[in-house]
Order: sequence, then structure tokens, then C-alpha cells
Amino acid sequence: MSDNFATFAGGCFWCTEAIFLELKGVKSVMSGYLGGTLLNPTYQDICTGSTGHAEAVQISFDAEQISYSTLLEVFFATHDPTTLNRQGADKGTQYRSEIFYHSEEQRKSALAYMHQLEIAKIYDAPIVTRLSPVTTFYPAETYHQNYYQRNKEQSYCHYVITPKMNKLSESFTTLLK
Repeated sequence: MSDNFATFAGGCFWCTEAIFLELKGVKSVMSGYLGGTLLNPTYQDICTGSTGHAEAVQISFDAEQISYSTLLEVFFATHDPTTLNRQGADKGTQYRSEIFYHSEEQRKSALAYMHQLEIAKIYDAPIVTRLSPVTTFYPAETYHQNYYQRNKEQSYCHYVITPKMNKLSESFTTLLK
């Protein structure tokens, strides 16, 4: 069976990575950068906000265990898709909400799901999540990978990521490993 991939930017990649690592059918999650102009960017480069890259995760998943549609549902439920270039206190274009699609089918699924959310008025403000074709994905430095699992007691993890993990546990119990 071939791997399927989904690539999402939902603010800080530590948060997004931690969420998706908990789901059945997710084989791996890699934190990294894409959507910008600089070749081989580093964390220091993208933190300037001038490279155009987003902090993102690339997810390898088994479509027989979890669908792309379900990944979209979790993505939208675990970050704020209505804030432009921001998630909580994290501000800058690198923290934008963006879906990088790998196929026309993924693009259509994402558009349809966003339209469904808008019609249902799930959010109090319009969704600003961008939808773009996947470009070169640059893996983040090693110390960013699996960050939450290795740093749960760090204050950012405790105050920002742990509440997201609790929400995931409450809202998506049947999807958890």
C-alpha cells in the first residue's frame, strides 16, 4: 500500500504535530516549512516572517484507517481558521492557517468542507484558511520533531498544547490510538 499525505499549517507546528500523532491511521508526522521563497529555510529564517514559509506538518496516513476528510475535520476543530496570520499569541505569516493539497481530490475535499463549515456558521468570523498546492516541504530541525512529547512540562506546551490535546481527547475519542 502506498502512503497518502496531508499537509496542514495551523499555527505553531508543535501544536499541530502533537494532535495528529495521536490519531489512528496516522503513520508519521513531520514538522517543517513550506509555501515560501527561500531554499532550505531554517527556523531562524522563517521566524523573521519574510520568507513566506508557514510552520506546517506533513502527515503520512493509511487511508484505510483514517480518511482525508477526517483529517480535515480534526484540523479545523483544533485551531482557529478565522484569524489571519495568527494563532493565539503567535503572530506572523508563518503561523497562518493553510491547507497544502497533494491532489485535485484533496483540493475539492478541502473546499467542500470549508464551504460546509461556512454554511453551518460554525465560526463567528469568516474562515481565512488558504488553500494552495503543496510545494517543497523542508523538514524542521530535529529539536522541533515530536516536541510536545519530549517537552510536556515546558510552559508553552503546558498552557497552549495540553488544552488542545484535552479537546482532542474529548471531541475525537474514537479516533485516538
